[in-house]
Amino acid sequence: MKLRIVQFFSVILLVMVTGVFWGTWFTLTRSLDAFPVEEFIHNGKVIINNLATPMRIIFPLCIFFVLWTLWLTRKNNRKGFYFTLISIISLLIALLITLLVEVPIDNQIKTWTVSTVPSNWAVIREKWGTFHGLRTFASLASIYSYVVPIIFAE
Repeated sequence: MKLRIVQFFSVILLVMVTGVFWGTWFTLTRSLDAFPVEEFIHNGKVIINNLATPMRIIFPLCIFFVLWTLWLTRKNNRKGFYFTLISIISLLIALLITLLVEVPIDNQIKTWTVSTVPSNWAVIREKWGTFHGLRTFASLASIYSYVVPIIFAE
């Protein structure tokens, strides 16, 4: 029963984290090159402000619950353990991309204005978009790996 409760919260949190990444990638990131610089700056600042605080809570909680699942499945559920291990590795890849690439770029964008935007802003935007796509698919791999042993439990 304890495992099922932990899995329940893990799935909810994985859906929330992945939903944020997927929704942003699906609706915005794939179209970034269509935005003029002033729209890119404005949209970037709004999204950064909307997500910064909630994701500081949701993402670590998600990692905690998936790690808890890993701990609970380590002895009695080898298949579940290995799928959960893939899930946590994918989730940690998404976290590393967030902390090492996305957040530093976000911190730059927060300081930009139309008159102070760097001349290489399009290169920065492309890098952000590329890594956002990688992060999105890492989070998708995480949720897929996590739910497989739940759905196909014996």
